[in-house]
Amino acid sequence: MIYLSVVIFVIALAYLGWKLTARGAYESAEYTVRESDSPFETREYPDLIMATTNMQFESQGDDGSFMRLFQYISGANDHEQKVAMTTPVFMEPEPNDTQAQMGFVIPKKVAELHIPEPSNVNVHIRKRVGGRFAVIRFAGRMTNESVARAEESLRKWMNGKGLIADGDGEFAGYDPPWTPGPLRRNEILIRLK
Repeated sequence: MIYLSVVIFVIALAYLGWKLTARGAYESAEYTVRESDSPFETREYPDLIMATTNMQFESQGDDGSFMRLFQYISGANDHEQKVAMTTPVFMEPEPNDTQAQMGFVIPKKVAELHIPEPSNVNVHIRKRVGGRFAVIRFAGRMTNESVARAEESLRKWMNGKGLIADGDGEFAGYDPPWTPGPLRRNEILIRLK
């Protein structure tokens, strides 16, 4: 009986820990779904204010880019203000596919009151212009192969709908690194004309 109680306690504790650090615990970037054809959508995004930094795209944040942004929201800014984590983490590759931008969306209330200036010269505050996007959602780890497959599917869907891209795709990850692959939420977004 004690063994069963310990197992139940450990499972409950693990579940609670996961729920407190999973994507549902964070504010998400607002958008309006205009059309849904699972796993595809067209969405309208407002302008978003973001803290961004350069990253090596293939590293997915292991090059220190994620930590630079995390330090910013942990108080490495001119007011030593903690800024709540949000989802998703946006990643925008550059045309040469080696350099990219990683960004956290600034929470709505912080953006309305005062956005603290980053202490690190490699972190910048910028506006991500809103607009209409075609989106595909997929699970698993975000690798070059999974991204290429998902983007190909999204572009085929866009062609079938007569949607015209206005630029390259960007990527969005919603989960902490310890989330198992099948439970992860990833997206590719392509701005539309």
